[in-house]
Amino acid sequence: MLVSMARDGRVREGVREFGRCFGRAPEVAWQAPGRVNLIGEHTDYNAGLVLPFAIGRSVLVMAASRDDGMLEVRSLQVPGGPVRIRLEGLRPGTATGWAAYPAGVAWAMDICRGASLLIDSDLPVGAGLSSSAALECAVAGCLADLAGSKLPRREIAKLAWRAENEFVGMPCGIMDQSAVMLCRAGHALLLDCRSGESEAVPLPLGGLRLLIIDTGVRRELTSGEYAARRRECEHAAALLGVSSLREIRNPAGADALDDPALARRVRHVVSENGRVRRTVALLREGCPADCGPVLTESHRSLRDDFEVSWPAADVAVDAAIEAGALGARMTGGGFGGCVLAFLPAAKTSAVTAAVRAAFAEQGWPDPVAIDAEPGPGAIRYELASS
Repeated sequence: MLVSMARDGRVREGVREFGRCFGRAPEVAWQAPGRVNLIGEHTDYNAGLVLPFAIGRSVLVMAASRDDGMLEVRSLQVPGGPVRIRLEGLRPGTATGWAAYPAGVAWAMDICRGASLLIDSDLPVGAGLSSSAALECAVAGCLADLAGSKLPRREIAKLAWRAENEFVGMPCGIMDQSAVMLCRAGHALLLDCRSGESEAVPLPLGGLRLLIIDTGVRRELTSGEYAARRRECEHAAALLGVSSLREIRNPAGADALDDPALARRVRHVVSENGRVRRTVALLREGCPADCGPVLTESHRSLRDDFEVSWPAADVAVDAAIEAGALGARMTGGGFGGCVLAFLPAAKTSAVTAAVRAAFAEQGWPDPVAIDAEPGPGAIRYELASS
């Protein structure tokens, strides 16, 4: 999607800020959204099915070319001056912290000339809303434009995925980057992570609402637990004689494993693929409200079989359902982040109040509620038309 800068005050302010930071005007700009996974958690790296949608919060990246072989990156959300990274000899491990994400994209794209990047984000970091994938995709779009390359959206997603896996060291599947690039407003994206095929599935809300509840708990997915789950799934697949757990269609197939922990992991992945299919069928039948219990079933599986939930998520899910939500579940990689609640719009205040009261009873800080209207994928801005 190409949008005129004149339509977006955030972009106009970004142009002014870019000039203050770098003493020149940006040449290109991309804005990439965060995403919420409606259902299909920890299935992507198991060649399974996922059903994410894009949200209204996003990462905006503006860029201009340089001739000195340096990547100069500044974030409006990180204090201090720009981070400068030499592109010659760039390899995994030579850039750390938040700057590793744009550096990884430059590495994956084999960029040598250099660029100045300004980053502005209203996505909470570490909340499971794919702030890293949004950053990677927006940077990739900008660097491709600066190089004069007209990359297809799927190719941008693949480059961003490679940057996160091979440079940053986060062994994620392709879901997040695909959602950032391919989602459509008012729709979820049904993505087959084995074939790479995808299609837009209408996600009509009507009198319903999808509410993100940020629990405030943060966990770095590169710290080990996420990678451990992936290794367990790969080990289980090998023991079962299949290339991926996608090939197991019946959750009872997990019973062939002697290790009870591995059996639980398999049971979650297989049953979660089934829940994606059920959710898509309900949406196509025009019955979105009936998806609520499927979300709750997913949370219980993630909590009990895959063991990636955390206490604040369990409290939020229980409080939301008790207050009238149709269903709720943790979303994202786990061990921290957000809960997604599906509820009648009229119950929004009651659900929000109930979750806050439950957190207060535990002595935890107030959670943050974020509206989750399904939005479009990444946007490229036409700066010259302003």
